[in-house]
Amino acid sequence: MSVPRLLSREAARRDGDTVRIAGFLEEYRALGGVAFAIVRDRAGTLQVTLKKGVASPELFRELADLPRESVVEVEGTIRRSEKANRGVELVPTTIRVLSRAETPLPLGVVDKVGVDLDTRFDHRVLDLRKPAVRAIFELRSALLASFRAAYRARGFLEVETPKILRQGAEGGATLFRVDYFGEPAFLAQSPQLYKQMLMGAGFERVFEIGPVFRAEPSDTVRHLTEIGMLDAEMAFIDSAEDLRAMLEEVVRDALGKARETLAESENPLASGFPELSAPFPRIPFDTAEEWLGRRGAELDFGTEDEKAIGARVERALGTSFYFLTDFPTAVKEKTFYARRRDDDPTRTAYFDLEYRGLEIASGGPREHRIDRLLENLRHGGFDPAAFPAYLEAFRFGMPPHGGWGFGVDRMVGALAGLANVREARLFPRDRYRLDP
Repeated sequence: MSVPRLLSREAARRDGDTVRIAGFLEEYRALGGVAFAIVRDRAGTLQVTLKKGVASPELFRELADLPRESVVEVEGTIRRSEKANRGVELVPTTIRVLSRAETPLPLGVVDKVGVDLDTRFDHRVLDLRKPAVRAIFELRSALLASFRAAYRARGFLEVETPKILRQGAEGGATLFRVDYFGEPAFLAQSPQLYKQMLMGAGFERVFEIGPVFRAEPSDTVRHLTEIGMLDAEMAFIDSAEDLRAMLEEVVRDALGKARETLAESENPLASGFPELSAPFPRIPFDTAEEWLGRRGAELDFGTEDEKAIGARVERALGTSFYFLTDFPTAVKEKTFYARRRDDDPTRTAYFDLEYRGLEIASGGPREHRIDRLLENLRHGGFDPAAFPAYLEAFRFGMPPHGGWGFGVDRMVGALAGLANVREARLFPRDRYRLDP
């Protein structure tokens, strides 16, 4: 076929033209002397109409015998049709079968029959063919592209740090151990230590989009073992508010641009983005504790705590995003790189960014003074000798710095209205799933 292939959306605009489309056979119906085939590609669907006396009998027979989800290529003429889904139909002259699907399908692609999540993930390729599922990953792509643009516009350099490490950033309990040519090594829990080393290298502002790995035995709708993270670090900060202001600015910019991108492509999930007209409130940890009626507990907030705080913020302040600030050192004890307040070592300037009761990001000022850092390491039960390269970065001059880690999967899930964060990843990994 010499006619260039067009996506269904573009072909539908070519009334009277000869076009070629290719995609999956979604549906076939024969009604007397007329047959209808729906062909689906990444841009949507287009109706192919066969009429006796116009289409050859061979075309009728070929489509009638073809299983749904087979891959076909169709060439023909676009005609207006009030009854077709796009207001046009493709009258074929040639149909070619590129790949025949096996039957029965283990998973319906367009059927309205409910399927449990495990079945969907067991047959994920078919599940990903669903337009509603594809829309999630169009959202994810738009969001990451917008975050990249927002960071670059503010002088951040995109970096890639190692994912196989000799030592973890947050202790051994949640580390995946691997055999590295006969030596023990671990999958990265976070790019944290490398981000800080790059501050010592004078990069000043960096960000990274990539996976991290947490060997947590959690089995909830919020947790995964392979996680998409968007980390950032910046030097020469004066306070935690420098970090919060930058994060808020980036989030506002990225979400606004991503929503525009999705709206232009007619992605239905564009309507799920929140309005970001109001500033993100700053809620001190102690205030949130008072709301929960547990003043002085100095325990990290659990899922139900976060939901209760989020509901109160939305009800009282009318905003979806907010910061929880000034976390006690006791809550961040294992975060040895978190800077403690000079006037009160029991307090940090660490913060979480929450979205409707869901923790999306966490960060704060880091400890840049080598003596204090060594003290934090020992107090947290770490052996400084296990961090030689990391500590060297602090021995020859380290600017005040800080940063955050931003959960991509959680943000995508929240914006898309997903009940389970696993749906926000193409091929999710949790404590029970290693395939496909």
